[in-house]
Order: sequence, then structure tokens, then C-alpha cells
Amino acid sequence: MYKADIKVMDCTVRDGGLMNKWQFSDEFVRAVYEKCVEAGIDYMEIGYKSSESAFSRDEVGPWKFCDDKDIRRIVGDNDTNLKLSAMADIGRIDPDDIPQANDSLIDMMRVACYCHQVDKAVWLAEHCMDKGYEVTINLMAVSTVNEVELDQALADLAKCKVPTIYVVDSFGSLYCESIEHLVKKYKAALPGKELGIHAHNNMQLAMSNTVTSLMNGATFLDATLLGMGRGAGNCPIEILIAFLKNPKYRLLPLLDVIQNHVKPWQETIDWGYHVPYLITGSMNQHPRAAMKWMDSEQKDDFVTFMKEMHDYE
Repeated sequence: MYKADIKVMDCTVRDGGLMNKWQFSDEFVRAVYEKCVEAGIDYMEIGYKSSESAFSRDEVGPWKFCDDKDIRRIVGDNDTNLKLSAMADIGRIDPDDIPQANDSLIDMMRVACYCHQVDKAVWLAEHCMDKGYEVTINLMAVSTVNEVELDQALADLAKCKVPTIYVVDSFGSLYCESIEHLVKKYKAALPGKELGIHAHNNMQLAMSNTVTSLMNGATFLDATLLGMGRGAGNCPIEILIAFLKNPKYRLLPLLDVIQNHVKPWQETIDWGYHVPYLITGSMNQHPRAAMKWMDSEQKDDFVTFMKEMHDYE
């Protein structure tokens, strides 16, 4: 199973932060960082790069902004082989708030967009490249896009300088056959570019879909500790590392941080596979309704939730 060109990215703090508004302690973020270093993980996505005009610090924690002073407090000068990344959402970051890469501890900016925002994403991503960053574009919610729209978006991406494009199963609604189709489509439409996969686990398929992507040519693989992420969460990084059998990765440090820092969060955050997330995934719907249901006293009334979701159609 050894593949030399694989890059594994831990997204625990960024995606997991969607469940607690990035209110992680320094101890937690430092533990994730240190154990990712020990485990040989290639990239750690430490949060979002956002502008304060878009979010209030009274509501969200520091990892929604990823200021250099906060990152440095956790990683020092990051004199390791682990690269740090941050995600920038179209419309939530002022390009002027992105420093030159030489002045930042962030190595990679990942620009997240929907198909209709590809032109803006390309501009922002190339702006980040000009500032010295590694860059990806993550094309979100492709399960909701028709083939014509997707073909046009890929044609536009093929012309840009951005070297890595991600397939993103935002709603956890895709099966292996659909993932295989998408990765092959991206590969044919984007010659010379690397592909990545970011999978959600609404139907317990995040690991399977990640492996399917790998088998069909994706080389950037996103995952999180214990699958911690928005709603149903993501591909569990510990399962992925066990599967890869790549000698550059070590499983034990990941189990250590899971046991001592990640698993305790399950007492307050219900991420991971739950039936309400299955329902939204099977319907190709955003998980926000399921997340709201999981925060209610009716969280275990799956039948009523299913009926209410179908009333929305």
C-alpha cells in the first residue's frame, strides 16, 4: 500500500472547530500539533484565516483567525517537517489581511469555494501564491452541482496556476461510485494538477471514499483525529494511517492525543456518525438541520426528524 507521493493533512482543529466555535485551549491545539509532528503527518490545518470584519472574537476562538502571534504561541518557530495550513472562505477574508508568507508561520492557504465562486477563488488563490504560499482550491458541495456546471468550473480551474484541487463531499452524501467518477473526471479535466479529497462521514463512508480517491489518483488526503469535525465528522486519521502502512507515519502518537485530548471532547460535542446526520447525508442536504436536532431534547427521535426533513422537500 506504500505510495511515496501521499500527503496526509490533519484538519482536527479547523473542521472540529465548527462544532465548538474554535474554542480550543492552547493545551489542546499544542497536543494535536506535537503528536502530528511525532506521527510524521505532512500538514496540519490549524484553523481558518478570516477577517475580524466578518466574525466577532466574542463569539469565536482564535483559530477562526489564525493570527501569527497565536500560532507562534503554540508551535514556536515550527522547526519541524510538519507544514501548517489555514482555510480561507470566499467573502470572509480581506486579501489585505493575508500577510506575506515570509512573515507568517502558515505554509499553505486552502481557498474554499462553491462552483459559482470559482473565478473569485482563482483570484484569491493566485493572490496567495504571489505572496509565497502553497495553495489549494477546495471545491465544496459538488454533490449538489450538475455536470454542466461542474465541467465549466473544472475548465476554469484547468487554466489557473493553482497546483492542487480538492474533491469535497461536504454533505457526506457520496458513495464510492460517485467519488470514483468525480476523481476520474477531475483528473481528466485538470492535467498536471494534484488532487485532494475531503470526505464527511454521514453515511460511514468517509474512510472508504478517501481510499477510493487514493486508488484513483488523489494524493492529498484530509482526515481528523477520531473523525472530529462538523456534524458527522471526517475520515478518522488514525484509521487512514493504519491503512496506509507507510513507514513515514506512526500511529501511536495519534492514539496518545486521541486518548488524552480528543476523546474527552465527546462528553460535550456529539460529532461523528449519528442517525440525523445519516438522514441529511442520504438526502444530499447540508447538515445544519441535523446539527440543530442533535442539540435538542429530541436528538434520539429519528423518525420525527426524518418526517420533518421530508416536509422540507
